[in-house]
Amino acid sequence: MTIIVGHDSTKTRKTLKVGDQSIAYYSIPAAQAAGLGDFTRLPAALKVVLENMLRFEDGSTVTTDDIRAFGDWAKNGGHSPREIAYRPARVLMQDFTGVPAVVDLAAMRDGIKALGGDAQKINPLNPVDLVIDHSVMIDEFGNPRAFQMNVDREYERNMERYQFLKWGQSAFNNFRVVPPGTGICHQVNLEYLAQTVWTDEDQNGETVAYPDTLVGTDSHTTMVNGLAVLGWGVGGIEAEAAMLGQPISMLIPEVVGFELTGAMTEGTTGTDLVLKVVELLRAKGVVGKFVEFYGEGLDRLPLADRATIANMAPEYGATCGFFPIDNETLRYLRTTGRDEARIALVEAYAKENGFWRGADYAPIYSDTLSLDMSTVVPAISGPKRPQDHIALDKAATTFAQYVEGERAGKPANEKQKDRWEGEGGQPAPREIPGDVGHHRRGFVACVDGSEPYQLHDGSIVIASITSCTNTSNPYVMIGAGLVARKARALGLNRKPWVKTSLAPGSQVVSAYLEAANLQDDLDAVGFNLVGYGCTTCIGNSGPLEPEISKAIADNDLIATSVLSGNRNFEGRISPDVRANYLASPPLVVAYALVGDMNVDITRDPLGQDQNGNDVYLKDIWPTTQEIADLVEQTVTREAFQSKYADVFKGDEQWQAVETTDAETYDWPINSTYVQNPPYFQGMSAEPGTISNISGAKVLAVLGDMITTDHISPAGSFRVDSPAGQYLSDKQVPVREFNSYGSRRGNHEVMMRGTFANIRIKNEMLEGVEGGYTKGPDGAQTSIYDAAMAYQEAGVPLVIFGGEQYGAGSSRDWAAKGTNLLGVKAVIAENFERIHRSNLVGMGVIPFEFTDGDTRKTLGLKGDETVSIEGLEGDLKPLSTVPCTITYADGTVKTIQIKCRIDTEIEVDYVRHGGVLHYVLRDLAKS
Repeated sequence: MTIIVGHDSTKTRKTLKVGDQSIAYYSIPAAQAAGLGDFTRLPAALKVVLENMLRFEDGSTVTTDDIRAFGDWAKNGGHSPREIAYRPARVLMQDFTGVPAVVDLAAMRDGIKALGGDAQKINPLNPVDLVIDHSVMIDEFGNPRAFQMNVDREYERNMERYQFLKWGQSAFNNFRVVPPGTGICHQVNLEYLAQTVWTDEDQNGETVAYPDTLVGTDSHTTMVNGLAVLGWGVGGIEAEAAMLGQPISMLIPEVVGFELTGAMTEGTTGTDLVLKVVELLRAKGVVGKFVEFYGEGLDRLPLADRATIANMAPEYGATCGFFPIDNETLRYLRTTGRDEARIALVEAYAKENGFWRGADYAPIYSDTLSLDMSTVVPAISGPKRPQDHIALDKAATTFAQYVEGERAGKPANEKQKDRWEGEGGQPAPREIPGDVGHHRRGFVACVDGSEPYQLHDGSIVIASITSCTNTSNPYVMIGAGLVARKARALGLNRKPWVKTSLAPGSQVVSAYLEAANLQDDLDAVGFNLVGYGCTTCIGNSGPLEPEISKAIADNDLIATSVLSGNRNFEGRISPDVRANYLASPPLVVAYALVGDMNVDITRDPLGQDQNGNDVYLKDIWPTTQEIADLVEQTVTREAFQSKYADVFKGDEQWQAVETTDAETYDWPINSTYVQNPPYFQGMSAEPGTISNISGAKVLAVLGDMITTDHISPAGSFRVDSPAGQYLSDKQVPVREFNSYGSRRGNHEVMMRGTFANIRIKNEMLEGVEGGYTKGPDGAQTSIYDAAMAYQEAGVPLVIFGGEQYGAGSSRDWAAKGTNLLGVKAVIAENFERIHRSNLVGMGVIPFEFTDGDTRKTLGLKGDETVSIEGLEGDLKPLSTVPCTITYADGTVKTIQIKCRIDTEIEVDYVRHGGVLHYVLRDLAKS
C-alpha cells in the first residue's frame, strides 16, 4: 500500500542505512535539534505517538504545536491536555467483532450509493487482517475425535458468515482473512503479522520505516505491546473509521511506569506474575492511561511473559501495557521466523530513533509503581473479576467465604436427596475429597452410565487451557504438559465430572507439544485438542453433560470453572457456572485432577497413586529448569516458519466455501446471520443537531462493574429469550442457535440480546437476574420488549450505572444495541475507555455524575422521568450540564452531570448521529 505522509515542514525526515539498504524515517532527535522540544526522556510508548505526529504533520490535522506538546508533556511531569489526531498503521480483527464491521462497510457501500457517491470510496486505506478465532465451540471433548468434530460443527453453524467474509476479502482492498483453525488473532499477530518496525512506500515511491502500530476490534489487541508494537482495542465502529482514513482523536496520554525488579522464584509462572500486576494496577487506577514496564527485572523476563502481561491491559484498565525494544525483542523475532533483514532494521531503527531500552533507559513518567518479582506467589483470581487476586494457599478458604456470602439469607435447598434412593440397588455416591463444610449441596449425577458422583458447591465442572493470554507462552504450556506427564505416571486422571479442553492459540503450540511428546500425556488426562481458537474464554465452552447441567440447576449449585483465560465475568463462561477462576495452564491441569475448589491443593492430596499413596501438588510440579530445557529443545524457528508458510490458505473446507463476486453485497433475505443494518437507511446528506433530552424514561438502573458482557453477551441463549423467540419464529432449531457472538452480523438478534446477560441485575426489580425491566405499564417484562414499547410511543430512554461502566471486551454491539433500543444517554459514575468511545461513536451520549451524586444517593428506583439540558447550540467537550430528575411522587431534583464527549471531533460525531455517518457523508461529498 501507499502511505500519505505529511509535508515535513519540521525537516525531520532522514535516511537510515541498514546493510545495503537506505530507508527514510522521521527522526525524533532531528525534531529535538530543530527546537521543537526536549524529547530525550519521553517513554518509548509515547515516542511512538510522537513519531506518528512527525510523519503526518501537515499543518491542519497535525500541527507543529501538536509536536511541541510532547516536549511540554515532559516538562510538566507527564501531563498534557492536548488533543491529537493519531493514525495507526493497520487494523486487526477477530470474527465476532469483524463480521459486524464488514457488515457496516457493506452497508456503507449501499449508503454512499444512495447519497450519489462512489461505492469504491468505501475501502480500507490501511491493511486489515481478520482472524477467524471466536467461532469454534467445544461440543466434543476428552477424546481423539474432538478437534475434527468441533471443526465440522463450526463450519455447519457458520457457513453464512464465512461466505460473507470471503465476499469481503474479494470485494475490499487491503483486507485479508486468516481462516478458521489457524489460531487466535493476538497470537497470530504476535508470532507472525507484527513486525515491530513497519515499512511502506510513501506517495513519492520511497520506502519509509516507522513503528508498527495498530488498533484492533478486540480489547486484548494489547498483547502485541510485549513485542514493542503499540496497539490497543477499539470498537468495530472506531476501527472502521480508522480503516477509512479517519484519524483517532485522543488526548496525549499519561504514562504510568511500572518498574519490575528481581526475578521469578521456583514454582511460580508468568500467569502468577500477571495476576499480581492486574491486582496492583487496578488498585492504582490506570484507566485511559498508557502503562510502560521498565527496570532491571526485564533483563530476566522472556518475551512470552511480557506478552502475557501486555495482553491483560484491559483487565488492569490501561489503554496499553508497553515493553520497549531490547535484545529480548530481537531474540523473539528471530525465534519466530522473522526475516533477518527485518530484525536488523528493528535494531538499527530503535537505536537511531531513541526507542531502544539500554542500561541507561530512564524516562520521565506521569506516575510510577514497582514490583519485586521474587515476591510473586502462585495464585488464581476470581470468582467474578480478573483483579480479584487470591494466593493459591488461600484459594479454598476464600471460596468457602464466597459461598457463605452467596448463601446468606437463602432458604435451605430441599432437593438434595440421594437420587438413587429407592431405585433398585444403584451404587452409593462416592464422596469427593475435601471438607466442604456447611455449604455442601450434594446430589448424585450419573454421566454416560458411569458410577454416580456427588457434586456440591465448588465442584469444578470446566477446566480449560484456553485463550491468547497463556497459550502463547511456551513456558506455561510446556509446564502444563509436564504436570500431565507426572500425573499420568502416578495413575492420576481428571475427575469424570470435569469437562477438560485444550485450545491452543496457534498451531505452533501443537508442534512443540508434540515435539516434546507432551500431547500424549495431556490426552491421557483429558486435555485433548478441541480447536484453535478462544473457546471457553469467550463463552464457547459448549454444553455440559445434560445430567450435570440439570443437577446444577435443580439444586442451585455454585458450580465452578478454572481456565487459563483473561476474563471471568458473570455469565460469560457457561450458563451453568457461577464461579470462574483464572489460573496458569499447569494449575488448570492440577484442578482438573482434584475436581473441587474446596480442596486446598497446596496442602491436601490431589489423589492417590497406583499403590494407594497420597499424591500432592509438589509431586507433579515441574522445576523451572525442566521447563526451560524443553522450551529450548522444542520451540524452534523452523516450527514457526512451517506453520505460518500458508497462513491465508486454510484447509480444504475453507477453500471450498463459495461466495459471490460483486461490488455491493446481495443481502440474503432469509439469513439469520447477516442482515443489512438500519444505520444508514434513509440517511440525509447533511447532519442534524444535538438536541436536549426531554421526558426520558429509565430502561435500567445498573450497579458497579457492568461489563460489556453484561450489556451484550457473547455466549449461548435460551429459547424463551427474545433472541431465541426471534430465531424460533424464523424456524431455526435450538441446536442451531449458535451464540450471540456468532450472530453479530444480524442486528435483530443483537438488539434482542442487549442487556440480556443471565446474571445482569436491574435494580428496578428486586431479586431478579437476567434482562428484565419494567415496561410502560409498570409490569415486569424483557428489556427488549419494554424498549420497543417506549420507541413506539416516541419516548426516549436513559440508563443509570455505577463505577467502571462498560469494563471488559471492546465489543461495539454493547453500544450499537444500546442505540437501537432507543437509549439516548447513559449516566454512570465513570466509564471504561473503549465503551465510552463506542457510545459516542453510535451517537449515544455518556454522562458522569458529579458532586458525589450516585444512583444510590439520589434514591433512583427507575420510575423517574429524566431531562437533560445544555446540549443544544455550541456544546463544548467535557461540559457540565443540568439534569432534572422528576420522581414518581412529583418531587423534582436538578443535578449537574459531566458530558463525556471528550473532544471536538466527537461533538461532530454525535451531531452526525455517529462516527460512521460522519465518515460516510464526508466520503460522499468527496
